Amino acid sequence: MSSLFNHYDLAGLALRNRIVMAPMTRSRAVTTVPDALTATYYAQRASAGLIVTEGAQVSEQARGYLFTPGLHSRAQVAGWKSVTDAVHAKGGAVFAQLWHVGRLSHVSLQPGERAPVAPVAKAAAGVQAFGYREDGTPGQMPASTPRALGAGEIPGITADFVAAARNAVDAGFDGIEIHGANGYLFEQFINGGLNTRDDAYGGSIANRLRFVLETVDAVVAAIGSQRVGIRLSPFNRIFDMPAFEDEADTWMELAHELAGRGLAYVHLSNREAILAAAGERFIREFRAAHGGTLILAGNYTRATAESDLAAGLADLVAFGRPFIANPDLVERLRNGWPLADADGATFYGGNATGYTDYPAYSEEIASA
Repeated sequence: MSSLFNHYDLAGLALRNRIVMAPMTRSRAVTTVPDALTATYYAQRASAGLIVTEGAQVSEQARGYLFTPGLHSRAQVAGWKSVTDAVHAKGGAVFAQLWHVGRLSHVSLQPGERAPVAPVAKAAAGVQAFGYREDGTPGQMPASTPRALGAGEIPGITADFVAAARNAVDAGFDGIEIHGANGYLFEQFINGGLNTRDDAYGGSIANRLRFVLETVDAVVAAIGSQRVGIRLSPFNRIFDMPAFEDEADTWMELAHELAGRGLAYVHLSNREAILAAAGERFIREFRAAHGGTLILAGNYTRATAESDLAAGLADLVAFGRPFIANPDLVERLRNGWPLADADGATFYGGNATGYTDYPAYSEEIASA
């Protein structure tokens, strides 16, 4: 049997296979509270070895898109509890992804319609936020120009992550994933081409890594290292993230720093971008420096996933969009059954259509 379907011990959490359902924003939480539809969606996909949920904002300030769930209120915790109960009832394991978008937001989503926050007051060029238009209707609009965080405000955001992590435990999650990827707040600080601060949170590699490492340490102290993962995207260019001079060195230093913290895993989200920018050697060197469980994500097929596992590039492999239209993706991959195609028009927002109405393969055959 392929190692893709072998069991895996994730820091004491038994996974049924090495397939991870990657976090994907679906924008179905109209009130920011997960509901019965959310629980059904994740329970349908519980055969994954590990589910990492869509990003859950850690505060109102952390929000960048309409209809995304949070983990900072008691109602949200109760909503997520119904999700974790449903996943666990199917024998699944699930981590909550904790999220602060930083500058990738719009004033209509911010408390008091204040400017979003970032390491520096530089707007994300060409980036659209999903917020409220002037007439009050939802829509896409350019991300607002942020204000630079004062050094004294940064510990407060770390505290928001700690509170959200504790809320995740209360909600029954097996652990949490800190979202340090895809151009959001932590990556905005890490990126030396964007972060031009001249204080303890900017300039040198150590300074640019300070915020994320302080947050990792605080969350670990609150809920335990075995319950904490982190997602990173080295060489990311989406959301106006520039290249910078010591880019590879920055990510390797972060790998070394994380190695001493005993996290459940590190999750690299943009395999193809890494290969294009730095080649397979970078992944191998990052993996060696980190030393712990490594998840790779990036347009995988069964063949490429098995190849990377066999080559020792990763311990677990994350699939994203294939899980949208294939709630039984694990079974389809295991048996070589064809994969259904997802309707891109229903990726974000709406109701059950394009969310919980995709059938399993057995149901397709029965209705054919």
